[in-house]
Amino acid sequence: MSDKIFWDKKYENQQTGWDIGYASTPLVEYFDQLTNKELYILIPGVGNAYELEYLWKKGFKNVYALDLSEKPINNFLQRVKDFPKDQIICDDFFKTSISIKFDLIIEQTFFCALPPSMREQYVLHTHRLLKEGGKISGLLFTFPLSMEGPPFGGSIQEYQKLFNQYFTIKKMEECYNSIPPRQGNELFVILEKNV
Repeated sequence: MSDKIFWDKKYENQQTGWDIGYASTPLVEYFDQLTNKELYILIPGVGNAYELEYLWKKGFKNVYALDLSEKPINNFLQRVKDFPKDQIICDDFFKTSISIKFDLIIEQTFFCALPPSMREQYVLHTHRLLKEGGKISGLLFTFPLSMEGPPFGGSIQEYQKLFNQYFTIKKMEECYNSIPPRQGNELFVILEKNV
């Protein structure tokens, strides 16, 4: 599932059930509370990049997209022609040599697409990519974990144990403003990097 061909085929065959066609309501409401437009923001596994588009149009100019597949990135560039191409990284999240340290990493269906065996690696890599005091903010699925994904679920207890060593959990609670199909199956999280 960390294979470019796997994800290219998903987009080619329109097997993109996670793609809701617009920026997710919980993230939009979170973005609307951000006042510092100078933040360096990364969205890994950005897909068709609706959240990226929303941030860009709100005046956040230091937003970066990362995805393994160029197909959804090209869809985004058709919609947002003025987005700087040097802020788009088509690479494996875990192998990318990105040198920027970010204030904020947005989590939206990327973590849940990774095989559960890679979750600890995700925690370590996001920790490395963040500035001191940087945060992961976004959504995690809470339907029961199974091996039939992606997406893969999990529990609040599992996530607390996973992130606790490297992050201070500022918020990890049931998302009150999920879109209807995801109601009751999402946590909203704000995780601040520990030194």
